Amino acid sequence: MACRISELVIDCVDPERLAAFWSEVLGYVERGREDDGSIEIGPLDAGSSGLPTLVLSPSSDPRTGKLRLHIDVNATDRDQDAELERLLALGAEPVDVGQDGSESWHVLADPEGNEFCLLRARLQPL
Repeated sequence: MACRISELVIDCVDPERLAAFWSEVLGYVERGREDDGSIEIGPLDAGSSGLPTLVLSPSSDPRTGKLRLHIDVNATDRDQDAELERLLALGAEPVDVGQDGSESWHVLADPEGNEFCLLRARLQPL
């Protein structure tokens, strides 16, 4: 038996704001809150989907440098251009990390500056 990723934890200044943003991006729902202010979001059927939940954990530590891990997302019900428009409307911002314009993905940042990529391929909804 091997391990599997069950949660991804993102330290953030405003867990409410990021939980709302990522819930809209991923179609996730709030799954719980901790006394420390952490908010867990995930698929409605988190136990059976096999997808990890996200835990938005409050932190006042400033981020320094590039993230060593980032999230990649794919649209499920529209093409990449339409999904890019939706993500920008939700508050994502384009980020320049040295792209040359020939990439098949878009580099974006969530409302707290955490980079993520929107890939071209459309995935089937779960």
